[in-house]
Amino acid sequence: MPQIKVSSLKKSYKNAKLVTEVLRGIDFDVNESEFISIVGPSGSGKSTLLYVLSGLESYDQGEIYIFDKLLTDYTDSQKAKLRSQDIGFVFQFYNLMPNLTTYENVLLASVLGSQKTKQEVMDTLDIVGMKDYKDYYPAQLSGGMQQKVAIARCLINDPKIIFADEPIGNLDYESGKKIMELFKTLNQTYHKTILMVTHNLESTSYGQRTLHMLDGKVIDDEKKSK
Repeated sequence: MPQIKVSSLKKSYKNAKLVTEVLRGIDFDVNESEFISIVGPSGSGKSTLLYVLSGLESYDQGEIYIFDKLLTDYTDSQKAKLRSQDIGFVFQFYNLMPNLTTYENVLLASVLGSQKTKQEVMDTLDIVGMKDYKDYYPAQLSGGMQQKVAIARCLINDPKIIFADEPIGNLDYESGKKIMELFKTLNQTYHKTILMVTHNLESTSYGQRTLHMLDGKVIDDEKKSK
């Protein structure tokens, strides 16, 4: 069974008399340990799709199965637990607490999810290469390093799926490349399922599939040749 199954998904935004169709009949499956990139021009529905899949936004029609259960059958508390423990998020902006150290930022996420020991936090920082910077504050770190801390924060509750929305959109080329190498490791070594929205077509080479979106539809499901 796929970890995520999407069928005939539709969503619109309504503003006074104006109705804007954002998702116009989306169908695809996500299997365990897949790394899927989602690309397309601005306004094609990429980020909205991630927010809908995570339960952060509602949808109008269609079906979404997460771990073989209809998303609409999850209660609000179950959706919150899903987002805090089973699904991790990485965004373009790091959203670290400026008055907390690297260690404390990651520990805070574990307190909000499932309480972790100091060693578990340090092990997670080691995975992303930030163990030696545990006592640094965000202002003392480069953009790429802050994103690594944000990824550690995402990983601390051991999510099965990672949703990444433009994770290298705010980084220079070299820093972005290091982040993509980290995502590749998380996928291939730690078997994390990753759905990544990106404008950077080069970054799609790190995954196995690329969904091309246009005007709220998936117009191509490109599988990487082995």
